Amino acid sequence: MSSSDNNAKPVRDEDAFDVDALSAWLAERGEGPVTEVQQFRGGASNLTYLVRTASTDGQSRDLILRRPPSGTKAAGAHDMGREHGIQAALAPVFPYVATMIGHEPDESVLGSEFYVMEKVPGQILRQDLPEPVAPEVADALCQRVLDVLVALHSVDVSAVPELAALGKGEGYVGRQVRGWIRRLDGSRTDDTGDWSDVLAWIEEHQPADTGQVLIHNDYRLDNLVLDDDLGVRAVLDWELATVGDPLMDLSSMIAYWVEADDDELFQLFRRQPSNAPGMWTRREWVDRYCAATGHAPSERDLVFYEVFGLFRLAVIAQQIWYRYVHKQTTNESYALLGQVVSYLEQRCRRLIGEAA
Repeated sequence: MSSSDNNAKPVRDEDAFDVDALSAWLAERGEGPVTEVQQFRGGASNLTYLVRTASTDGQSRDLILRRPPSGTKAAGAHDMGREHGIQAALAPVFPYVATMIGHEPDESVLGSEFYVMEKVPGQILRQDLPEPVAPEVADALCQRVLDVLVALHSVDVSAVPELAALGKGEGYVGRQVRGWIRRLDGSRTDDTGDWSDVLAWIEEHQPADTGQVLIHNDYRLDNLVLDDDLGVRAVLDWELATVGDPLMDLSSMIAYWVEADDDELFQLFRRQPSNAPGMWTRREWVDRYCAATGHAPSERDLVFYEVFGLFRLAVIAQQIWYRYVHKQTTNESYALLGQVVSYLEQRCRRLIGEAA
């Protein structure tokens, strides 16, 4: 399977910045002048750019720039220094992170805080596989992706002070429940559903923490860089990473995992080729992860993790929808997110009803 250069496109007008200022900033860090800037269209949270530079021998070098979106942001969100610091601290003990170039907290340089890292060569799987693969190849891909997640959860956080500092002790699940409810309340629009019954169920059925490990919190195929043989080269997008319950990482992962037999509406916002023949089901992910790690959640707790993952995904969509409604972004790819939030509300409600 051949590699692709993902989905970099010309920079949207609303997301443009001073390229000369970036060139000067990079020159201070030994990088050549910027010759081209493009924008990746896959992300819906922080903005991500491909920055091509020229070296002294005339060869180009590709870098990645990350910066927050414009407009109102949730408290604690889009912290570029935190995201940069996690990857820099993680690199010596976890080989699946990009090399950091530097972080700039001064918003006067580009109009916002930002950081730059080396671009990891390879391919990122988007909605569909670039070409069909045999079911056993898809099965092997899932196993490799699982192995990297287990490796991440096996990092000795206590041995890396910068990572250990992320932990807030027991009660991670409860903090997440309270925090995401606050985010929903802070991003409501006129069309936001009631959610009260779903939120009451989530609060009542939250389990105790199963452990305290480093979790990615947005682990999915389109946040992985793969080689031509579908091996994992790097994990991207560490914005939400922290120390917490490992099963909450699984919760967020399966929320994005749309299977081939899921309903038509859920298929509409599939972002990864999780429906391809040979790909694991959500239940297979849970069972194989638990077999690899020794966790044994109850069936009731498994319903909680699936419902909470979908609720969390709905809040992320609602926060972006809030920005769109209030004209803080004109990106038309966000125009249907209000309907996505409504669908996820109903999906949560249905799962709760089936478990009653």
